Amino acid sequence: MTPLLISSFFLALSFCAPPGVITAETFRRGSARGFFPALFVQLGSLIGDTTWALIALTGLAFLIQNTLARTILSLIGIFLMVKLAWDALKDARHGKGLDVSESRSNRGDFASGAFLSLGNPMNIVFWTGLGTSVFASISGGPEPIHFAIFFAGFLSGAILWCFVMAGLVAWGRQWMTGTFFRFLNAACGLILFYFAFQLGLQTVQSFI
Repeated sequence: MTPLLISSFFLALSFCAPPGVITAETFRRGSARGFFPALFVQLGSLIGDTTWALIALTGLAFLIQNTLARTILSLIGIFLMVKLAWDALKDARHGKGLDVSESRSNRGDFASGAFLSLGNPMNIVFWTGLGTSVFASISGGPEPIHFAIFFAGFLSGAILWCFVMAGLVAWGRQWMTGTFFRFLNAACGLILFYFAFQLGLQTVQSFI
């Protein structure tokens, strides 16, 4: 039981750490408004990660194999990424500076993280492969307790990463100037456009 808990904990760190669309949006919002907006984007993304993990690891992956369902989810994800990218580039163009106030609702930050993660059904590939590799070595097959331990370890590692990432972004704000923030917005906008393009390309390829 303990090896499964430990391995799932470090698996969560390796899953969350690589830069991606969530990282870009966390960095953009956290750099503008501090620790809590960055944290809420990260925590919101756990909604999507957990949902895809549950679908894959409980044997419901066949749902996402439906072309219509996968296409709808992909289009939602593409739309949200393009909208956020446009907002980032607009802020870069107008030279929007650092906003130390917390006037925006944290619910918007949380929802953005959740929808960005939920809008990427390609995560099902990762989780399906992960479920096979993690539980294949359990003699007699995995039982409910194994899934509970796996999710406990995974969520512990993922939540820890949320706080670490938000803390790093908030700590780095002290060196950010208005010019740097304009560059940051532009870079994050381009990154978001790139991920939207990649998801669109994967969606088109699924029909070929």
